[in-house]
Amino acid sequence: MSDDEAEDVYVKLISAEGNEIFLEKRVAIAGSETMKAMLEGQFKESEQNLIRFPDIAGHILEKVVRYMHYKVKYSNATGRIPEFPIEPEIALELLVASNYLNC
Repeated sequence: MSDDEAEDVYVKLISAEGNEIFLEKRVAIAGSETMKAMLEGQFKESEQNLIRFPDIAGHILEKVVRYMHYKVKYSNATGRIPEFPIEPEIALELLVASNYLNC
């Protein structure tokens, strides 16, 4: 896979502290309405495949990314879906981030 193909497959997410997380573009689009709008619309994020989140801490953004993978994995499940673990100490920050990202 060339660098250009890799750029089309992944999107780089940057947290408030500057932490970088690479996420498959299809997961970002399926997991978050906000990211979908940014990546499919006429925004610089769609051209650069890079989204900055200056108000979301790295550990929260990482948990959101884990949830988006969970959401994609179990979106068409017919059996029992395992519980997604959320630590009580990050619940409020996670709620704010997930509300902003609409995921």
